[in-house]
This record gives sequence, structure tokens and C-alpha cells, in this order.
Amino acid sequence: MATRTEAYVDTSALIALADRSDTYHPLFRRLFSEPPKLITTALVIAEGHGWFLKRFDSTRGLQFLAMTEAMAPLRVLSVGASQQRAGAELLRRFSDQRLTLTDAVGLHLMKEREVECCWSTDFHLGLTGVRLAIHQL
Repeated sequence: MATRTEAYVDTSALIALADRSDTYHPLFRRLFSEPPKLITTALVIAEGHGWFLKRFDSTRGLQFLAMTEAMAPLRVLSVGASQQRAGAELLRRFSDQRLTLTDAVGLHLMKEREVECCWSTDFHLGLTGVRLAIHQL
């Protein structure tokens, strides 16, 4: 079970933290400066690495990985077959949304762990009622 201070970190929050030109950079810089317990998935890390690799180069991709590895309060959860199946079920349930499997697995984990806050700029990660950090502005 999650504690009241645990937050789920989505790819968009990590990108906003790493990319100073991102609109949400100031918010996530502040949030990450004194974070609660944070969880994310290996899928989120892979998605963020790919984002920097595609938009910039391998150096920026490796810098992103180094940043996430250095985040002491960030716990990266593995994604197994059961989480992937649960994510696929959510993709079918919310087929009218443009969710990725990474998003759907995140939604599943937030429900399973009773996470109350999601650090994301993607509004669809609030589909199941989890509060988004961007609403703290």
C-alpha cells in the first residue's frame, strides 16, 4: 500500500525537469527539490530516454538516464506480465483516449498502490481520479 506522501512520476514530469525550456520546468524543479517518496516504472525511464535520444542525441539520452539514476527518492518499479496485461485492459477500457502502454501501466499501478498524486503534464493520467501535480499551480 502507498503512503499518503507517495507520488507517481510520469515521463512528462522527468522531461520537464530535465528540459529547462519546458513550460512546466519551474514547477517540477520545485517539486523535485523536496520530494516525497516517488515511484515510476522502467517503461517511463525507457520512454524518457527515447524522447531525448530522438529530439537531441545520445549524449542527452545518457544525461537523462544519469539524472534518473541519481534521484535517491525515486523508486523504479519493474513491469512484469501481469502489469502489462492490466495496462492492456486499461487501453481497451479507455480506447477513446490516446494512451500509451506506459501510461496505462502507470494508471494501473497508481490504482493498485492507492497513489493520490501523479506528477505529469498529461491530463489523461488523471482519468481514474488521481490528482495531477500540475493542478497545484
